[in-house]
Amino acid sequence: MVKHNFLHPQEIEVYYVIPALRRQLAIAMKKNGLKQKKIAELLHIEDATVSQYINKKRGNKVSFIPQVQKEITKAAKTITDDLSLLKEMQHLLRQIKQTENICIIHKQLSKIPQECSPERINCFGGESYAKLHLGSK
Repeated sequence: MVKHNFLHPQEIEVYYVIPALRRQLAIAMKKNGLKQKKIAELLHIEDATVSQYINKKRGNKVSFIPQVQKEITKAAKTITDDLSLLKEMQHLLRQIKQTENICIIHKQLSKIPQECSPERINCFGGESYAKLHLGSK
């Protein structure tokens, strides 16, 4: 995979993570028996995009750790309208940060220092992140 010179974590989220989440949700929804047209409607994407996601032509530059994959599978079952889509996408994005899956993806796609870590650069909310993950004040 080609690394970009430098991307911020938020750029990784927008350009890579969100499309990959949509792809994984589309695949899970298809496995759950939904038609491509309904999946497109629920995810607010084109029918052709759903087809590209399912056929690995789009949104396949990153992969998620098993813990996040499990959450995606659960989320695909609960998305029934716009509000549930927003709720589940936010939940999944938080999971990707909390599990530091975003850090793995960031290091794969961007030329950032290998010693970069959320606590070192005050990423993901600074103090609250440190309290939650490191037990510090």
